[in-house]
Amino acid sequence: MMVANRGREDVPPIIAAPAGALEMRPAPINPDWVLEGDPQARVADHSRSADEAGTTAVWDCTAGRFRWYFGWDETVMILEGTVDVTGEDGQSRLLKAGDIAYFKGGTWATWQVDTYVRKIAFLRKPFPGPLATLYRLRNALRSGDRRAL
Repeated sequence: MMVANRGREDVPPIIAAPAGALEMRPAPINPDWVLEGDPQARVADHSRSADEAGTTAVWDCTAGRFRWYFGWDETVMILEGTVDVTGEDGQSRLLKAGDIAYFKGGTWATWQVDTYVRKIAFLRKPFPGPLATLYRLRNALRSGDRRAL
């Protein structure tokens, strides 16, 4: 079962589905990014915001080591397995079932999957620079924090 909100007004305000019931499809990792092994990734779409700036999906991958580019801000929760993730700054984190991690859009990380990992991912498209500045300005004015200006 795949449920997706594609910006239609007829989509209900709540979309729910068991993570294991979503239909997984191949999501090959860019071969230029693979550093070791033959990691095989799959993805299943769960939902998409009406403005298409946010999406939620389930993703899994078999053993391998690869670089990954985060084009969007991404928050993940590991559902099963483990992955050792090393950021551009050289900082490494072992993520296991139940762990939550955030990856800033526009950054790279190296993923080392020893056997298997499955995650739920919430991705948010960053606002373009000028729009992001307007939001920061609006938030500073709302909070009364003139230092943020």
